[in-house]
Amino acid sequence: MSTAAPLYIHNARLMLPGSEPAIGALRAAGGRIAALGDCAAQAGDTVIDAKGALLAPGLVDLGVFAIDKGALHFGGITRAALMPDQGVVLDKPSAVRFAAQSGKPDLWVHPLAAATRDLAGSEIAELALMRDAGARAVATGRRWIGESGTMLRLLSYAAMLDLVVVAHAEDAGLTGSAVATASEMATRLGLPAAPAEAEALAIARDLALAELSGAQIHFRQVTTRCGLDLVRAAKARGIKVTAGITPAHFMLSDNAIGDFRTFTRLSPPLRSEADRHAVLAALADGTIDVIASGHDPRGPEDKRLPFADAEPGMAGAETLLALTLGLVRDGVITLARAFELLAANPARLLGVEAGKLALGKEADLALINPDKPWVVDSDKMAASAGNTPFDKQGVQGRVLALWKGGAEIAL
Repeated sequence: MSTAAPLYIHNARLMLPGSEPAIGALRAAGGRIAALGDCAAQAGDTVIDAKGALLAPGLVDLGVFAIDKGALHFGGITRAALMPDQGVVLDKPSAVRFAAQSGKPDLWVHPLAAATRDLAGSEIAELALMRDAGARAVATGRRWIGESGTMLRLLSYAAMLDLVVVAHAEDAGLTGSAVATASEMATRLGLPAAPAEAEALAIARDLALAELSGAQIHFRQVTTRCGLDLVRAAKARGIKVTAGITPAHFMLSDNAIGDFRTFTRLSPPLRSEADRHAVLAALADGTIDVIASGHDPRGPEDKRLPFADAEPGMAGAETLLALTLGLVRDGVITLARAFELLAANPARLLGVEAGKLALGKEADLALINPDKPWVVDSDKMAASAGNTPFDKQGVQGRVLALWKGGAEIAL
């Protein structure tokens, strides 16, 4: 993408950090935000009348499994952190470098380096070389590293390199081949299940190792009350830990798997209604730092199977913004907090100059009508597959226009 012409957006409700939206203007030049609030257009600016719409930072999606540009842009996402679980695992500098270029010209892609070679959980990958090739963090992928010595070496190495470790939190010794959380529902359906405590056990060990090494650890999804209590207590002790969640785990409980619908086959699996309410409380009190889409499109070959044989995952990019705005309407979080979770916090973890409407930040912008209604339709999604558990659900919140580095992206 060539350098964008200076941009001036006025009559917008500016979503400034930590405050409620206020009418104002924004000017971008050289790909960065140059002025905010009561500012004027200059000669040569491209002028946009926002007509009172919400002007917010472009979303930063921490942990997608596929780069579906159409789906990401539909959801207001300008930056996507790509998980290392790819056809060619991101465990070498060349693979990371290729992935980092894959979004050009209209999407920032930030690869997450594989923590271990081939994500096998044994031999630490070349983290320093992958960082130099463009990796913004390190990830264990869909797996938990079961060998504590390996995890400690990983965390110590990442701390030296100032890289966040993005960890999956399920003790594999307990989960095995489970596809559901142990409960009355799983028993009634006859599904292989694992106790919810598998998450807390994994988090407890990794927190101890993070404290020992001084590393920054981010649990990509924390979905249970016990796991959230551990994270909350660790933050109070000063451990450098953050936690994420996807909309599925704050919207749905394991009641949703009752008809064996494989679009609700997720990793980690859906939890109890009590755990879902614990997630909502953690979103409100700051224990959870990031809401991500978990975007993982799966076609019929992976989903049109018996529930226990289907692959986990959901196409989440297109519904990320709208479902999070539902939390605002329900009074769970404020609008300012929503964009901390969707943009500012993930940008900070990745170490990128984005995620906020602030002077000098990258002009990654989303013009949004937060009240515009639409219906999720798995047959009409821009994603490469429409495996959403929210099919035919009515939602509110639609992106009207999107800019990357001040250059408009076609929607």
